[in-house]
Amino acid sequence: MVGGVDKTGLLTIGAFARRSWLSPRALRLYERQGLLEPALVDDHTGYRWYRPEQLETARLVARLRRLAMPLARIADIVAATANDPHRAVMLLDEYWTEEEYRAAARRELVEHVRIRLLGEEGSLEMYQVQVRDVPEQTVLTEQRHVRVQDLPGWIDQAMERLLKNAAGHGDGMTGPCFIVYHGEVNEESDGPVEICLPITPDPDRAVEAAMRVEPAHREAYTRITRAQVAFPQILSAFDAVRAWTEQESAVPVSAPREVYFADFVNAAAGDLVCDVAQPIE
Repeated sequence: MVGGVDKTGLLTIGAFARRSWLSPRALRLYERQGLLEPALVDDHTGYRWYRPEQLETARLVARLRRLAMPLARIADIVAATANDPHRAVMLLDEYWTEEEYRAAARRELVEHVRIRLLGEEGSLEMYQVQVRDVPEQTVLTEQRHVRVQDLPGWIDQAMERLLKNAAGHGDGMTGPCFIVYHGEVNEESDGPVEICLPITPDPDRAVEAAMRVEPAHREAYTRITRAQVAFPQILSAFDAVRAWTEQESAVPVSAPREVYFADFVNAAAGDLVCDVAQPIE
């Protein structure tokens, strides 16, 4: 008996640690986090006992920690396991998808550094540059000075505004969205950056967004994956297109851009989603 409570059948913290693949120190941490609380704690000695049926939860925690999963996300999965195993699996899959994307992005960063070490030769080796003709397009547009750390958030917000304006306007969005970099964007320079959404003009419907005509042109481009879109990895693709234009003596006629032809949000890390392009004569 401990404090008037029968501890028959309970496991000491040492025995529980051995059978659960977790150290006593880890068990105390998970108790403080509310992740795995003992069945019984001696108020005088602080000694802990656990129920044998808690072993499965403890082993789940141990497995998830081996995936380097943060404790907060482990807590969500543990909570879901008891009531909705399908949701627990969904949470696990979401985490692993994010991990695969991060791993792919790190691989691309290694390649980016490698290309930087090799110079233009490295970028031309890795990226295949092609040329195409782009027809004239009418686009809804939004432009802003923005630094690289704020760029993803602004793109999401601006795209939401432009898509709302495009809805019901003629045929709605009629081509891939593209982002024009009128100036360099990094930690110190802020562009400006322009988001363009192609539409079919409807003279009977006014829109709140600015509208302009993007002239027909030829452009050199290279196709990249979602993982390669991350900054600074994407700079290697811009370097490759620039190096190609110099090598081919092609003359740039307007600012470089990213053309998003696929569903970026739902794409896997290795899916092709974007063209880095340079309009040329």
